[in-house]
Amino acid sequence: MKRRYILPIFLLIQIVILKIIRFFPECVERFYSNGLYILLSKTLRIVLGKIPFSIGDCLYFILIVLLIKWLWMKRQSWTRGRAEQSGAKQEWKNNLLTILSFLSVLYFFFHILWALNYYREPLFEKMAIERDYTDADLLAFTKKIIAKTNAIQSQITKNDSLKVVFPYSQNQVFEMNQNGYKNLSREYVFFTYSHLSVKKSLFSLPLTYMGFGGYLNPFTNESQVNYLGPMYSFPMTTNHEMAHQMGYASESECNFIGFLSSIKNDNLYFQYSGYSMALRYCLGNWRVRNEKILEQLLKTVHPGILKNYKESEDFWEQYQTPIETGFHAFYDNFLKMNQQKDGMDSYSKFVNLMVNYYKVRPF
Repeated sequence: MKRRYILPIFLLIQIVILKIIRFFPECVERFYSNGLYILLSKTLRIVLGKIPFSIGDCLYFILIVLLIKWLWMKRQSWTRGRAEQSGAKQEWKNNLLTILSFLSVLYFFFHILWALNYYREPLFEKMAIERDYTDADLLAFTKKIIAKTNAIQSQITKNDSLKVVFPYSQNQVFEMNQNGYKNLSREYVFFTYSHLSVKKSLFSLPLTYMGFGGYLNPFTNESQVNYLGPMYSFPMTTNHEMAHQMGYASESECNFIGFLSSIKNDNLYFQYSGYSMALRYCLGNWRVRNEKILEQLLKTVHPGILKNYKESEDFWEQYQTPIETGFHAFYDNFLKMNQQKDGMDSYSKFVNLMVNYYKVRPF
């Protein structure tokens, strides 16, 4: 077999293996998520965590430049391929094999360094949480979380009409978030977080246009956070990305873990970030389920909290473009191909986890 066919065939083998692995989540959980991945992720965070800028973003930038350069150098061979018959097919074949070989290597490292976590046991099973809930369950929970968010907002501002203004820097948030995870790990050891490696993304402006608050670089295990958004939600967003670092791939699970680690923090501002973001998801659920109930619930939410929500809406609206719609469609399909059948809707599915988690626990 010619060497140039090895990596493209390896790509096909990887795809087949992943189709099989999905039926063995217990094995993935035991040998990868709680085995190899812990070693790989901690090593990367120890090595890169102290570097003040994002190595992952730099690697992506270099990769994009090299890709553009390669396409530019090959542009004549692509055009010849369309215009000529003799020898042109070989040019196309060679270019296609090069692309498939590159994708094969990228696909391998993407999964071995992080993405096999898509196939681990669901958090519902790991924490023995029910999956379904009724409107009555959601209503009871929403009322509780409104009362809790109202209370914390009042403690911070001493005035229910004032929005919460965050007093800490983003770098302070990165350090202080560890307190929430430390407290959470006392109850659930599998939420232990170590070796901080959270960075402000160099691509924060493009992320904003795409409508994202951050992402995890799977190749460097750095949590990348969009530093341009409203600060009141910054701790919750950062905690979400830190949950990805710990090996949780599901967006709903990371929202849930981010919520728990935020409200377990000793600092009121961090608790407010968690409760207010969770409340927003609950209200969003009611917007779909029952507009009348939503209107009644909104009357009980402090005006200061609603001002924080308006702050977020105003921020994201100024960056809305067709780019965001297109990228969301792409990411929606990406999630569906990686064990998250709800796609982008999976972000809000963490309401299921919250409602059912607190059915049997004090709020």
